[in-house]
Amino acid sequence: MKVDVLDRSGNSTGRSVELPDEMFGIEPNEHAVYLSVKQYLAHQRQGTHKAKERGEIKGSTRKIKKQKGTGTARAGSIKNPLFRGGGRVFGPRPRKYSIKLNKKVKAIARASALSSKLANERLTIIEDLNFDAPKTRDYKAVMDAFKCSDVKSILVTGSINNNVVLSARNLPMAKVMAPSGLNTYSIMNADAIIISETAVKEICGKNEEA
Repeated sequence: MKVDVLDRSGNSTGRSVELPDEMFGIEPNEHAVYLSVKQYLAHQRQGTHKAKERGEIKGSTRKIKKQKGTGTARAGSIKNPLFRGGGRVFGPRPRKYSIKLNKKVKAIARASALSSKLANERLTIIEDLNFDAPKTRDYKAVMDAFKCSDVKSILVTGSINNNVVLSARNLPMAKVMAPSGLNTYSIMNADAIIISETAVKEICGKNEEA
């Protein structure tokens, strides 16, 4: 399908890009999107939580009182989990939360996310941006032209211009990234996706390799 290329003011440039239907025009697979987002969020967890069990607590292992005749429950040592300062029963241990997901499923999920954004008119193709100096107002003017300054937006550029990145840094709802950083979660989490002309080819190539 052909999509018009807009300039930074939101007007048509008279050019258009061909977007492959197998990536921007498929029926969204919601389950694949769910699995991909679940994997991304799982990979964000550090898994460094740790609690000491009774065998790891520093202290004496001497039996603190006789087994019978005290009228209270038996206790082996001061490390008893029932005592203050004792070990924890079945406490958390370091672990990995990573989930394995096939490359084809991830590719389907990414294509489903892009197709959904395009169908809902939340994906726009823009000409390549290049600022001479980092100015937040210049980047905000571009976002205002596309009516996405007050929503979560992602600008995907083929060649990262440091001035563009610095211009968007002070805007909490705006993000600039390269095609390699575009994943299913970032697409679904954004309200508006703006892709530069040069980034379209890289995104299509990335989906074919995935």
